[in-house]
Amino acid sequence: MTHVALRRLRAGCVLAFGFALLGEWRSSAQSTTAQPAAPQPPTTQSAPPSPGTPQQPPGGRGQTFRAGVELVSLNVTVNEAGSNRYATDLEPEQFEVFEDGVKQDVTYFTKANLPIALSLLLDTSASMESRMQTAQDAAIGFAKRLRQQDLAEVIDFDSRVIILQAFTSESGLLEQAIRRTSAGGSTSMYNAVYIALKDLKKVVTAASSDDIRRQAIVLLSDGEDTSSLLPFEEVLDLAKRSETAIYAIGLRSAEGASAGRGFKEAEFVLKQLSQETGGRAFFPNQIAELAGVYDQISAELSSQYTLGYTSRNLKRDGAWRRVLVRVTRPNLVARTKQGYFGPTGR
Repeated sequence: MTHVALRRLRAGCVLAFGFALLGEWRSSAQSTTAQPAAPQPPTTQSAPPSPGTPQQPPGGRGQTFRAGVELVSLNVTVNEAGSNRYATDLEPEQFEVFEDGVKQDVTYFTKANLPIALSLLLDTSASMESRMQTAQDAAIGFAKRLRQQDLAEVIDFDSRVIILQAFTSESGLLEQAIRRTSAGGSTSMYNAVYIALKDLKKVVTAASSDDIRRQAIVLLSDGEDTSSLLPFEEVLDLAKRSETAIYAIGLRSAEGASAGRGFKEAEFVLKQLSQETGGRAFFPNQIAELAGVYDQISAELSSQYTLGYTSRNLKRDGAWRRVLVRVTRPNLVARTKQGYFGPTGR
């Protein structure tokens, strides 16, 4: 499947970030992959081959995403208005897709529960110390709900970013990695999201062109970023250029909604990352609510549609294109990423 390609970040920022982040990068001593060799800039883990033989998913139109065809792909969630109940029985003709206000022809459609490539990001800064056990249990419960055909990695972040477990379909390895997390240090959330986005691009690029694999980041944090080398604007731009839905969980402090300015800024950041990429943001007041939030994310990931279309806009100017999806059945609301950057060059 050919996605709208990630475009280059500003050269100066990338070089500065790449070499600066080298000092922050480390692999767990129990990681299954080797550390990148100095003095190279940090690289993400190489991905294992996708499990199983790719099949045309049921509910499709007999087409696959092929290299050389610039299709815009959309993962779409459809809810009953005002509830968390998902509508999973819609047909292609019940969807309408608009790009910059112009209706598009949907040429690919499936309601199959496609395999997922997922990065599980856990904030392990010092402020999480009293809640680590509960956070670990909730994350492990989520990991156990992943299927054999899914791939996931575990990344923890405090003042540094650690890939505790590279992409695997083994829930036992994911559980072991989550159990190894411990609290301490500051919060470098932007660095962690950047690395996760790069990792996901690699694992999907390594897959067969017929192997359609959705991408998601599930991010848990309890406060604002305090130590990343990369600014939020750069991470948001990279997220918007990706095919990754970001599900953000902002865990409020014991003071709940009365938390200070720092959490309000973090809440804005998490909402932006989620809304722009078609994911969702959650803000539980109590740590005990965390398992239920992970359950909601799992249910949503297993209830999505995948749509594809070739844009009627033939310009290759790299401009941002706003996307809107509607369903014709009453009382249903569709959600997907808010847009994408058009192609450039010839």
